[in-house]
Amino acid sequence: MAGQVSLKWGHVSITGNFRDNNEDNCFIDPQARFFLVADGMGGQSAGEKASELAIDLISEKLLQWIDFQKSDPSSVVDAIDRAVTHANNEIMALGGLDARYHNMGTTVTFIVNASGTLFVGGVGDSRTYRLRDGKLEQLTKDHSLTQALVDAGTISADEAKTHRYKNVLYKYLGTKEGSGGAEPKPVAPVSGDRYMLCSDGVTDGAHAGVIQDLLLANSDPQLAAAKIVEAAQQGGSRDNITCVVVHVG
Repeated sequence: MAGQVSLKWGHVSITGNFRDNNEDNCFIDPQARFFLVADGMGGQSAGEKASELAIDLISEKLLQWIDFQKSDPSSVVDAIDRAVTHANNEIMALGGLDARYHNMGTTVTFIVNASGTLFVGGVGDSRTYRLRDGKLEQLTKDHSLTQALVDAGTISADEAKTHRYKNVLYKYLGTKEGSGGAEPKPVAPVSGDRYMLCSDGVTDGAHAGVIQDLLLANSDPQLAAAKIVEAAQQGGSRDNITCVVVHVG
């Protein structure tokens, strides 16, 4: 099997204009074996704790359970699902034990770089996009009430953008539904592909056209991440804003 894909990356995470603390967390493995973004919820310090736990626990288990040079795709998918389920169970357990963390939860989105393939997925409404041949595509699916309404044909994708339930999730880490639902999909990397992982702080302030243009215009992934976060902030995002940009070499 092939080893890992050659990648370059950059990342920015800010508290934003309207929040007192940053409940987002992101982690990039120094050897580019995986990239994680988590967006915590639950108020006070609970959201920060949940996103931090998700990042720490998923990272630990990915390193333990995946041979990034030669694992076959089905075993990578299985390891990712088990890692996310493990994090979910631990977040639920702490929420049950400690009143400060009673209602905490977090989203997560990821790219795992193993055996020449990228595995993309997530739980909640943090997203991963790919820019290929100048076209932006959302690779993850939101686990939000509005997305469920769109899927059911009850509302249009345009109506979903301003729907009052657009930030209400039916699945995230910290709930029974959060286990086993990360849906990691193998994606064949192509040289020149540009990926972006983000919390909903990005998409609340920068629409897909803006993201596409900024990913296209900036050949340095760190600069691209900074520009996208800046655009989201200026676009009126009311949340913490986290963006990771990954270029395939």
